[in-house]
Amino acid sequence: MSTNTDPIADMLTRIRNAMAVNRSQVSLPYSKINDSIARVLADKGFLQAVGTTEEDGRKQLQITINQEGSNAAITEIKRLSTPGRRMYARADAIPKVKGGRGMVVISTSSGIMSGDQAHTKQVGGELICEVY
Repeated sequence: MSTNTDPIADMLTRIRNAMAVNRSQVSLPYSKINDSIARVLADKGFLQAVGTTEEDGRKQLQITINQEGSNAAITEIKRLSTPGRRMYARADAIPKVKGGRGMVVISTSSGIMSGDQAHTKQVGGELICEVY
């Protein structure tokens, strides 16, 4: 078993790969941060559903990207801040993605939220990923 230094990038890659082969669901090892990010994406309509299951005593994160036979809401999903190069933004400098049609996920002192929520609450933080 290999250890992954960036579980967020791993989750985003699994979602991208599943969309590339027209799979509607993806399963990955559970982590609180991945669960939080997936739930923000689901709240904004980019993912269909997020849940957890137990396999061999280990928690798994189950992500439903889209309904069978329909297109995914995600066109592009990209990691912004990496372990080697962190990216931060103040509340007034949170980037807009594709003129507001996309969104940025940001990790703040108040938890993980969308860029719009962070801007409304006037909190900045680490830019995790952008979705379009």
